[in-house]
Amino acid sequence: MPNFSTHVNILLMNNFTASNPLPDRLPLVPLRDVVMFPGTTLPIASGRAKSKAALDQVWSGSKMIVFVTQKNARIDDPGEKDLYQVGTICLVKRMIKNPEGDYTVSAEGISKVFIKKFTLFEPYLEVEIEEIPELYAKTEETEALVRTVKEQFRRFLDLGGSPVFDPGALSNWATNWALISQNDDPNLLVNSISQAVEFKTIDKQQILEMVSVVEKLQRLSELLAKEIKILEIQQNLSSKTQERVSKMTREAILREQMKSIEEELGMEEGGSTEIKEFEAKIKKSGMPKEVREKAVKELASLAKMSQYNPEASYKRNYLEWLTDLPWEIKDKAQVDIKKAEKVLDEDHYGLNKVKERILEYLAVHKLSGKMKGPILCFAGPPGTGKTSIGKSIARALGRKFVKVSLGGMRDEAEIRGHRRTYVGAMPGRIIQGVKQAGTTNPVFMLDEIDKLGMDYRGDPSAALLEALDPEQNSAFSDHYLEVPFDLSNVIFITTANILDTIPPALRDRLEIIRYAGYTEDEKFHIAKKFLIPKQIETHGLKNKQLEFSDEGIKDIIEKYTREAGVRGLEREITAIIRKIARKIAEGSKEKAFKIGPDDVRKLLGPAKFTPELAEVEDMVGTSTGLAWTEAGGDIMFIEVTLMPGKGHLLLTGQLGDVMKESGQAAMSYVRAHW
Repeated sequence: MPNFSTHVNILLMNNFTASNPLPDRLPLVPLRDVVMFPGTTLPIASGRAKSKAALDQVWSGSKMIVFVTQKNARIDDPGEKDLYQVGTICLVKRMIKNPEGDYTVSAEGISKVFIKKFTLFEPYLEVEIEEIPELYAKTEETEALVRTVKEQFRRFLDLGGSPVFDPGALSNWATNWALISQNDDPNLLVNSISQAVEFKTIDKQQILEMVSVVEKLQRLSELLAKEIKILEIQQNLSSKTQERVSKMTREAILREQMKSIEEELGMEEGGSTEIKEFEAKIKKSGMPKEVREKAVKELASLAKMSQYNPEASYKRNYLEWLTDLPWEIKDKAQVDIKKAEKVLDEDHYGLNKVKERILEYLAVHKLSGKMKGPILCFAGPPGTGKTSIGKSIARALGRKFVKVSLGGMRDEAEIRGHRRTYVGAMPGRIIQGVKQAGTTNPVFMLDEIDKLGMDYRGDPSAALLEALDPEQNSAFSDHYLEVPFDLSNVIFITTANILDTIPPALRDRLEIIRYAGYTEDEKFHIAKKFLIPKQIETHGLKNKQLEFSDEGIKDIIEKYTREAGVRGLEREITAIIRKIARKIAEGSKEKAFKIGPDDVRKLLGPAKFTPELAEVEDMVGTSTGLAWTEAGGDIMFIEVTLMPGKGHLLLTGQLGDVMKESGQAAMSYVRAHW
């Protein structure tokens, strides 16, 4: 036990007298993160069995109990070695039992005691104690320290420091602070302030255990100075923040305060779950070295930012794009020419020249192991299978298929991406397509390349040059990513209806594979083999319920469609199947339907087109000519009438310049020879 000797001219704050002696033994209640001081009152919550048993014991008797602080607050059942040796005898003034069975007591500190030994461990803790007198001597040093501590505490309150009190005693403290500040007892002053300010538990316990009042005052002064410094920094940061964001809302001010505090204290969130997830994704992504360095740099910047910083969401989105891209993931399917030929034949009828060129293209890829040849461009009328054959190529190679429609695109950023400085910035359509595929070697179709536009935002066709050039696309640079991405393993295929609108520089990089319109015979086989079975299944019918005769199919082709492809043909077939499906759904007695020419007329109405036939014999004033249309070749009749006049040639009808020049050439020929 410490040596507590008396001195000359010493005053003693002692609550016990010869008529009211200090008990030798008292029950003990351990406290978590709370230090009880003599001369103060605190509410104490107690829920442990031994603590409640001790309180029950004293409540029915002397109401005197010892409160001692635990060294480790996480221990549920502390023993002798888990408690400090200096505590406080308290008077239990009020005790309330809540519905859960826990106790809340109001305790007043009476005197500081030293625990000599434990005399009981069950059903509660009991200890043998010895009082530690609260001694002080009236000296100039003591008086100076008392004044310093009083002034520091006043400064603490002025800066907005919040004392910790019993809620019931808070108003009492505010009322009597003037009296306490005038009290000459330095021990009471130290105990009151130490109890009131939220110091660390170990610091409070250190003050409680001190014997010399000078040491107590010096230690308390050090702790108050530290708290005042923290409050001054907080106040300074608050002032700076308010000046910087005076026009912002209250929510924005609070966010800026958090940012200022984090900058001042150097706080980082590097250990957060989000940062760790990004670190793991970067390691697993297989990024090239320079890309990984960029990602790590951006992640370090994100880790230093407050989660309320608007820029943090932009960096988070950027890192998600970098880590989600398939940097080294590839489809490992082998090129099997026989299989590819079989797939193309299964999916498409005819197109022999197109299939032959595709198989040659795949054969070169198989032998060389590289795909640095020209970019294929399927050019032809709508509905001739340009897009669908791209899907067949992907299926034949066992690769993912991605399609991006370029029709009406006028912004270069749609191809190359937006700069990250713009709100809502994101990568271009090519990088988006690669991410969607999830591999670095998909079959990538750029549909309707002939319909690219151009305006003040740039030329998308120029941005495509880098992506489609085999010599450059191994380091394709997207404006959003700002790092190179390898597109050399991507099989690019483009489609177009006409070639005239494709810029020469872009067209020079393409190998044109022309699609001729389907003949009537090819349309017949396509309808019978592909379109009709597909639509019957789509409409929930069975092949036994509906059948098209050959004559019926030919009638639809000749009299209800006029096109190079088969989309219009499919629409007419679908219209017939819908009408039959309705009849079946309404409970028609007819179980099976066979569609012939007469049925076609009933279901689709009168013929939309009448085939033109050349005259068997020549007629005066009439000639038969050949015409090229989007639907294919056709014949047309040219009728001539001779009338009185000045010898001018008058041409009627919606004729183009070529046809007008042909008419003039014919007139010149007649005049020259007759």
